[in-house]
Amino acid sequence: MSVIEIDRLTKRYGDVTAVDGLSLSVESGEVFGFLGPNGAGKSTTINAMLDFTTPSSGSVRVFGHDAHEESVAVRRRSGLLLEGYGAYPRLTGHEHVEHAIATKDADDDPLELLERVGLVEAADRRAGGYSKGMRQRMAIAVALVGRPDLLVLDEPSTGLDPNGARRLREVVTAEADRGATVFFSSHILEQVEAVADRIAILRGGELEAVGGVRELRERLGTGTTVELDVTNTTDELHDRLRVLDGVSDVSSRNGTVAVACDGRGETKRKVLNAAADAGVYRDFTVREASLDDVFSQYTEGKA
Repeated sequence: MSVIEIDRLTKRYGDVTAVDGLSLSVESGEVFGFLGPNGAGKSTTINAMLDFTTPSSGSVRVFGHDAHEESVAVRRRSGLLLEGYGAYPRLTGHEHVEHAIATKDADDDPLELLERVGLVEAADRRAGGYSKGMRQRMAIAVALVGRPDLLVLDEPSTGLDPNGARRLREVVTAEADRGATVFFSSHILEQVEAVADRIAILRGGELEAVGGVRELRERLGTGTTVELDVTNTTDELHDRLRVLDGVSDVSSRNGTVAVACDGRGETKRKVLNAAADAGVYRDFTVREASLDDVFSQYTEGKA
């Protein structure tokens, strides 16, 4: 079942097209990463999902509701952490969460939510004295109020130290485990790769790719690099490697030959055998393409 359905969404601001014909769907219980360089249209899309901006054309449905016509029904089931969350400096962390509980008519325990984000010891301090990371933790706690069916997190890692980032991953995983859908944008790709079931990559307001990280690696054909430690980088070795099925690129540097391939076991064995047959093989390592590699391929126009 699709929780989010975006159909040919377009948003223009004068002569600028922020989002151009975007279509995608997010399934129930899915952790969905929404990626793209600055200005790609991520925040505009999120704003359209929550009726903070009206599409120029196309539609967005959340839980089967039209996001513009039935926005109250959408927000009632959603927990939101939007970029630039504004804390009230005179209120404590505990009071922020209490206010959110009252607004949603929920029955959460404020201290339990603050404990989940590692802020319980600062619960009675005024938010005006919080660091940026502490305010972000508090905002995550507020987003969790009412056990939402959908969590929308726009750049949730902003300001978080490694411990805060770890707690964020734990929160996302726990929410997905209980059945919630998590839709989040982030520029910290390691965080996305650690938790996302699927990702979408935007560039210039258009959808460049959507799928799992492994799927996108395979689609690009450069998902795996076999790094050969050799005694000599000979032309013969390069020639042997380049003609192998499944090999897309061969390069050398400082006694290491990097062989980009499709990642199949058979292909890797052929690469190692070719190095051995050339009489220069010493050792090897295998490096899987990271989400950062995939992201660069799509957003820098190399795909």
